[in-house]
Amino acid sequence: MKRWLLTLCLAAGAAVHAEPYTGPLFDAHLHYNDEAQQPHPLPDVLGRMQRSGVHAIVANSRPNDGTRTLAGATAQTRAAGVTVVPFVRLYRNRADYTGWFKDPTIHEMVLRELAQGTPAGPYRGLGEFHLYDSANADGPVARSLMQLAQQRELAVLAHVDDDAIDRLMAHAPNAKLIWAHTGIGGAPVARVRALLAKYPTLMGELSYRPGLTDGSGRLSAEWKALLMEFPQRFLVGSDTWVNARWQGYEALMAEARRWLGDLPPEVARRIAWDNGATLFGLPR
Repeated sequence: MKRWLLTLCLAAGAAVHAEPYTGPLFDAHLHYNDEAQQPHPLPDVLGRMQRSGVHAIVANSRPNDGTRTLAGATAQTRAAGVTVVPFVRLYRNRADYTGWFKDPTIHEMVLRELAQGTPAGPYRGLGEFHLYDSANADGPVARSLMQLAQQRELAVLAHVDDDAIDRLMAHAPNAKLIWAHTGIGGAPVARVRALLAKYPTLMGELSYRPGLTDGSGRLSAEWKALLMEFPQRFLVGSDTWVNARWQGYEALMAEARRWLGDLPPEVARRIAWDNGATLFGLPR
């Protein structure tokens, strides 16, 4: 009994005193929207990434001009040690959030962007997009863009619920789908686990995920178990969708480093950097 109590106390002490993860970060969910660019010009945002130890980003912006700005700043990003992985976002303006899935001009815009590419190279994915009603995952443009992504081996970043994951994957079973926030509505861990088991190319991005951490910012027990079970299937992100997220960027990344520190070092490194690097062909 004494040995069991000692082991338990030591384990609890190790959890309390776990050191934050200190390795590189791949921010797999970053926006540089039009309203961010004046208050947060390039030197500002790159400085925030550099101070946070972020060495690569998935850039997707409303409109896509922001992503092209980041992708075109090759000298500045190189100096900051940041690789830009550009995505085509489906939004020209805020009005597109609610109707893109049935708007053929969105599909046409995506094709133009893909043909044009960026100074950092070709676009590597589509999104982020939102579906506020999961039934809209069956919209004609949602279906055609999922199929396009599968055909061209593009990743897709989708802010959707768990029902929409099933619907989107039905259109393109081998698509590389990144589930933004791994269900911001709070799909139970058991449901997340079942979807990961069902779809081998599904990955979960962890910004804003309810229940990921406890009140102290430490990794919750059920999420730690899930991350340990599927260490190759998760990514970290900032989701700088409003300027307040840019203003708190360093704090957001520090929060991620804190809960990553609750994982074994090799698992933390995989989720923080290796999974994104592998997905997009960056050096590990």
